Amino acid sequence: MMARLFGTDGIRGISNQYPMTSDMAIKVGQAVAHILKREGHKPRIIIGKDTRLSGYMFENALAAGITSMGADAVMIGPIPTPGIAFLTTNLDADAGIMISASHNPFEDNGIKIFSKTGFKLTDEQELLIEEWIFSDRLNSKLAAPEKIGKVYREQDALGRYIVFLKHTFPKDLSLEGVSIVVDCAHGATYKLVPTMLKEMRAHVVSINTSPDGMNINHQCGALHPQGLVQKVKEVQADVGFAFDGDGDRLIAVDDKGKIITGDQMMAIFAKNLKGKGRLDNNILVTTVMSNIGLSVAMEKMGIKQVQAKVGDRHVLEEMIKRGAVIGGEDSGHIIFLEHHSTGDGILSALQLLAVMMEQKKPLSEINTIMTIFPQVIINVDIRHKPPLEEQADIVQAVKEVENQLKDKGRVLIRYSGTQSICRVMVEGPTHGQTEASAKKLAAAVQKSLG
Repeated sequence: MMARLFGTDGIRGISNQYPMTSDMAIKVGQAVAHILKREGHKPRIIIGKDTRLSGYMFENALAAGITSMGADAVMIGPIPTPGIAFLTTNLDADAGIMISASHNPFEDNGIKIFSKTGFKLTDEQELLIEEWIFSDRLNSKLAAPEKIGKVYREQDALGRYIVFLKHTFPKDLSLEGVSIVVDCAHGATYKLVPTMLKEMRAHVVSINTSPDGMNINHQCGALHPQGLVQKVKEVQADVGFAFDGDGDRLIAVDDKGKIITGDQMMAIFAKNLKGKGRLDNNILVTTVMSNIGLSVAMEKMGIKQVQAKVGDRHVLEEMIKRGAVIGGEDSGHIIFLEHHSTGDGILSALQLLAVMMEQKKPLSEINTIMTIFPQVIINVDIRHKPPLEEQADIVQAVKEVENQLKDKGRVLIRYSGTQSICRVMVEGPTHGQTEASAKKLAAAVQKSLG
């Protein structure tokens, strides 16, 4: 069997190490272009990236692979991942490729592919690309010299995306005078978000907007919002928004400096949509990583919570299957299917601002819908990923912790789909008991797999 290239969110790894090498990027470009070719049609494939140093290398390698097959490549430059999903349809492209490792450190990079409809590829489509990459048949499909593709650069990509985002904000509302702090994580949102919010007449304070290729996500952004909390308090802002490196997730900070998680935002959005009669089928789609407190809040409001596998692609699949309009993850990936085909941190920020403006209340007063149960997550570095149910020490440790928690908490142990990490999550009645249980399980995982 051939090794899988695609994980839960595209291909990802350390730059210049397999599979994230320029050679592999060329093959990915070739495979995608070849699959899209048909009689009388020259594929057009757009390429975007975040601000990682290795992005230069990979965008040129992908373009080389695409053009070698007789397809055209359209270079977008730094732009959030959901921007590529939008532009793929907006520019009538046959596919969109994003070069990013999302919230990972700069050493990592990744390749995400969107179909012409703006949705991420299915497992079957990814397998077809892998089959061509590993088949050694790509060289036999190279274009004749006169049919080699061209590379173009789209100059108005950010402008197109900003217009799209603005149209998701209610026309009868205004951000004039609203004080907003944005933490762009030195990533793909560094230029777009401050520009857009200023155009919408908000008072904007920006931090971490000076990418140098290596500072993306470093002690800032959605994974490290402490700096945002301090700045919101310092300037007495109405709200703060922290994005990750590729802008598809959002963590908010309220007017009192309190961090608002993805689960809390989804509770706000679900209640708001239900009140307007726009929560189709009365469903909110989340994942197994969502806090128990969200389930309690949804039950009180009479909203059905459906849990999908971890990963925004799985959330989206469940949303489409169930006819839901909103879903997401506690990490801050939130999908508004009435507006976009993928999770978009900027769009989520605008929707949160809309709720604040509609209700004419500060976020600290709006964020009272759910109570977060104490939760501890420990990431354990591992060497390999055997089936967890076959690891006797881990199974035994889980049983012991679950017996102690009974119905007052839960345990979840799962492998990361993008890193050599096993995530141990425990929720319980008190922080002390939850932390002790998580450490016990993490020790068992480290002993068996570390």
